[in-house]
Amino acid sequence: MASLFLPTTLAATSNSKTTLSFSSSLSSTPFPLRRFSVAKTRRRQSSAIQSKIREIFMPALSSTMTEGKIVSWIKSEGDVLSKGESVVVVESDKADMDVETFYDGILAAIVVGEGETAPVGAPIGLLAETEAEVAEAKAKAAKSASASAPAAPIPQETSNPAPSISPPPSKAVSDGPRKTVATPNAKKIAKQHKVNIESVVGTGPFGRVTAADVEAAAGITPTVSNVASPAVTSAPRKAAAALVASTSAPAPIPGSSVVPFTTMQSAVAKNMVESLSVPTFRVGFPLTSDALDAFYEKVKPKGVTMTAILAKAAAMALVQHPVVNATCKDGKSFTYNSNINIAVAVAINGGLITPVLPDADKLDLYLLSKKWKELVNKARAKQLQPQEYNSGTFTLSNLGMFGVDRFDAILPPGQGAIMAVGASKPTVLADKDGFFSVKNKMLVNVTADHRIIYGADLAAFLQTFSKIVENPESLTL
Repeated sequence: MASLFLPTTLAATSNSKTTLSFSSSLSSTPFPLRRFSVAKTRRRQSSAIQSKIREIFMPALSSTMTEGKIVSWIKSEGDVLSKGESVVVVESDKADMDVETFYDGILAAIVVGEGETAPVGAPIGLLAETEAEVAEAKAKAAKSASASAPAAPIPQETSNPAPSISPPPSKAVSDGPRKTVATPNAKKIAKQHKVNIESVVGTGPFGRVTAADVEAAAGITPTVSNVASPAVTSAPRKAAAALVASTSAPAPIPGSSVVPFTTMQSAVAKNMVESLSVPTFRVGFPLTSDALDAFYEKVKPKGVTMTAILAKAAAMALVQHPVVNATCKDGKSFTYNSNINIAVAVAINGGLITPVLPDADKLDLYLLSKKWKELVNKARAKQLQPQEYNSGTFTLSNLGMFGVDRFDAILPPGQGAIMAVGASKPTVLADKDGFFSVKNKMLVNVTADHRIIYGADLAAFLQTFSKIVENPESLTL
């Protein structure tokens, strides 16, 4: 649960104590005017105390959350709330969470309705302490809504456009001595036609003399040039700019529809773009999976999933190679994580989330499988708590159940490595004596942060992981 409710007024007890002690200290003074001013101040403070309206804020449900979406209001306007009671369901970037109140009161006004979004810290409702403040809270909410509404565009005065005025003809002689700036083409034409370029008034930017100015001064027909004067090309340039602006966004395909990102999809997109700033490299490793497949068939009736087996094997390998479990967040140092928390990618409706198996190296395989099933159910119901999806130190992504033989995974921000596991498939192999056999092979690709993990580190980790997978009985010890 999270709390949204913060008081916006001072507590009545503290004010009353201050007023009483202050007034009692003045009761012995012989100045009646001061006694009157104190009493007036006390009445003013008492009236302020009587009106206690608390704002309900949009909470920050995760470290990456910048805005939240109201999924539903559990309570309606006018409902009486008790401390600890759930009031609203908020969708964060990863999950939906019930938010409770830490105060008793009345839900006087709902500022942000269902399906609408608000930045973290913005008021989404008002909580009144008594019935007397409900009307005041509603008025405050209405005033806030009108203030935040976009202002109507101010109509601009229109007038008849002035007729276009052609630029005045170039003067052959300037009004006085000045420094002349001319284009190279203008200087060339002036030299050919023996025109004193110092006497030509330019019409280009900042008085620059152009080829057209020199031709006008020489009384010759303007030549067609690839470089035209800005006055001549201003209209075509504007038309071209308008054409580019209109064609920059392609027209939608007939019958298509634009669907905005959900909060979760926006968070995933942000993380994927952020991951591009990390220098990564990839190492693939083939594993013989006959023993793994046989072990899975043995423990599957006991509720053990292949994902849990792979997570346990990865955790045991990370114990021997802690650098692969390390993280680099600032680009200047890296951290050896004392816990091995395996995050596993799970596709859910409308996005992707990575529930975390904490201390996967220390949990029994059967307890790990049970914990994993609970996390998957909570993830699909969007009920994961922040610590259940943002505390991973190593990520596992398994697409083998879909028949995918190999793929590369994108490194999540804040982690050192992610493992992509493909399907186990029969493969024809040749031994050192030249005899052929058919064995199951599984391809594993690991994407790692090259700032802290090097090729030799990853190769050693994969060799250890391969030995564990090819002798999986050790996973139950």
